[in-house]
Amino acid sequence: MSKPYVVALFRIVVGFLFACHGAASLFGVFGGAPQGGGTVPVGTWPGWYAALIQLAGGILVLAGLFTRVAALISSGSMAFAYFDVHQPKALLPLQSGGEPAAMYCWIFLLLVFLGPGAFALDRLISGRRGSRGESGEAATGGTATAGAAGTASATAGARRTAGSARR
Repeated sequence: MSKPYVVALFRIVVGFLFACHGAASLFGVFGGAPQGGGTVPVGTWPGWYAALIQLAGGILVLAGLFTRVAALISSGSMAFAYFDVHQPKALLPLQSGGEPAAMYCWIFLLLVFLGPGAFALDRLISGRRGSRGESGEAATGGTATAGAAGTASATAGARRTAGSARR
């Protein structure tokens, strides 16, 4: 029962931290870009685009808005960062300085499958307010099956009644 709330807390913290990385690189806040402070020049590949994905993806994940899509793009961005920037230096993330990229990649991939959890803007926008699904799915997700089962049993009951009326 607490799983949607734990996932939401996890999502909010990870989104905040990821957005801070993007803001540092784009605006020079929090000590600036990782390589010597300051900002990443606008349009430079891949740094500026990575920072833009970090800021936008972090904000979307934090808010629980388009969480799965934002998490998938963020995960891919971090996989690219690891394999393009860190892995050529050394195979293991510990040796190449790629631990944050590798961790964010797997964390965001986890959020793709877990969903946003509780307190997500996606739920407010789509009108799904319940927390029945443990993975953050809509509260009505399980009722479709129950409704179909109810319809099937009602149909079977009607057949039995019609059959007994013929006798």
